[in-house]
Parts: sequence; structure tokens; C-alpha cells
Amino acid sequence: MADESDTAKKAGGGSLTGKERTWLDAVRNADTLDALTSIIDTVSEHDAYLKAKERWKILHRREIDGPKSTESTIPGTRVAVDGRPVFVHGVTHADTQKERCFLRKHITNYLDNGAAVYCEQGIRPMYFADMDDVCQVDDYRWAMHHCREQNIDSHIPGEINREFAADERLGADLRSVASEFRERTFTLIDAGKNMYGDRFTAALGDIASGFLTSHEELATGEDFVSFQLSQQAAANPSQLVELQQYYETVFLPQPLEREWLRRHDPELELFTHARNERIVAYVLYNAPEDTPVHIITGAAHQPGISYYLQAYRDGEWTIRPFETVP
Repeated sequence: MADESDTAKKAGGGSLTGKERTWLDAVRNADTLDALTSIIDTVSEHDAYLKAKERWKILHRREIDGPKSTESTIPGTRVAVDGRPVFVHGVTHADTQKERCFLRKHITNYLDNGAAVYCEQGIRPMYFADMDDVCQVDDYRWAMHHCREQNIDSHIPGEINREFAADERLGADLRSVASEFRERTFTLIDAGKNMYGDRFTAALGDIASGFLTSHEELATGEDFVSFQLSQQAAANPSQLVELQQYYETVFLPQPLEREWLRRHDPELELFTHARNERIVAYVLYNAPEDTPVHIITGAAHQPGISYYLQAYRDGEWTIRPFETVP
């Protein structure tokens, strides 16, 4: 059974040349930034990452740019694992009433049809606190555990640590002062689009993204476009597919993003891309073996979670031994 992501590639990949397909496959097979340098033909791993990211975004967008599904459900990717489908649904988790109603309607339907549902830690208390059959992954607790184990000097405030430890609701407090400033800037730019038009607003957003986005944030997709798409999808969940597709194209394959981010900020790597691996391990270890599974996560995590599901399916990665977290 083909994955939804594979189907999209076949639908939209016709606009790619053979050379472009070969390049995309080479990047997919590159496990390290060092390996990426030979593909990009540069000795600098820094330049290789930046140049590959720019070209990947353009070519991968053309590769997946097929007809959008009109099915009335939560959009996402589908990976067949051990004979059963696992769906990954990226959402904004912006705590809006529209997204809450949209998700609860479909999650109720999934559960009624015998599926298992798992959420990134923090989403369940936000949207599904009264739905006992919706399970919560321990991904933030796992990341905190490894921060302590590795003696990483955490810059996550102690109050947030206590919230995680108590499994309380996770909110926007995770953002640093710099991130909050960036979001306020993006909000002001976006607010002016009715006056200045979409093209001028997009140009300002690109300039602001280049100025305000750090090396670390290049690997987490925090730019003006993702901000706009998140705002739109939070207000109108039917636009989630556009947000999901943007993140699908903005990230290089997980090994490359994780190595880049680990070099610049090991803690941030644990709290972002590394959690993708933990979410998949937790779900596959705990979910019933004979039922469909739905994973609800932040949209930025959807490509990474899909990556590890596919790696597990293809025998390139394993969840065992499963790590328990104190």
C-alpha cells in the first residue's frame, strides 16, 4: 500500500528532470553534512547545508505538488507499518476554538471506528482533556531527561520545567525573548497586507526572516511564511494542508537537520527534531498492533515523524530497546 506522501510525489514529480530527481535522491541518502558537501560540491559544511536547503525547498515542492485531497478529514501523511496504517496529522496547536472543534470532530470519528490516537505532549490537555482514549506521548519529559543526563546547561526557565514535570499544559512560554520579538514583528508585517498587498508583505517578511532567524531557527522552520500559514490554519483548519506542505519542503531529511542543529544548540535539537524520533518510538511500542493509528502533532514535526515511520518500515531504524523515562 503506497504512502500518501509517495502518491503525492508521483502526482507532482512529473515536472522534475532526471537530474533533479537524482539530486533529491542523493540528498535523501546523505546521512551527514560531510556527505552533503560532495553533493553540493563545496568543502564547507555550512555552505552545503544552506545551499542544499534552498534547492531542496524548490525541487521538493515541485515533487509533491499534486492535487490536494478533498477528503473531509484531518490532512496528513500515511505510512503503512507492519500491515496497518499510521497517520501523522500536523496541526497548529494554537489553542483556537475552530481548531479544537475541527480536531475533536474527526478524532471522535477515528476512535469510534476503532483507531488508536496519540498526541504530542501538551496537545492532549489543550484539546482532548476529557477524552480518555486519546493518549499522550512523553516526548517533552524524554527531552528533559536527556538534557539532565547530558548535563546540558538548559535555558528553558525553571517554571517551564516544573510544568513539564507535572504534565501540565504547555504553552507559548517555551519561546525565548528573541522568538517573541520575531513573532511580534511578523504580526505587524502581516497586519499591513491589506494596505500594502500580498507581494510587498511577502517581500518584507523575507527580509525580516533573514534578519531575525538564527542558524538554529533555520533548522526549526521559524520564518515569516510558516508564521502566516499557521495563523491562517488556526483560524481556518481547512488550510492545514498548506502549512503541512510548507514544512514538508522547508526541512532537509532528519539526519542533516539534526546534525546541523545539534552543532549549534544541543538542547534545542533535543526539544525539536529529536522528539520526532521519540514520538515514533513511543507510539509504535505502545499502540495496538492490529489497529490504525493517528498521531496528532505540531505541523513542524510531521515531516520528521513521517521520516522515522518510513525508516522503521524500511528496516533502517528500530525502536528497540525501548527507553523508559523516569
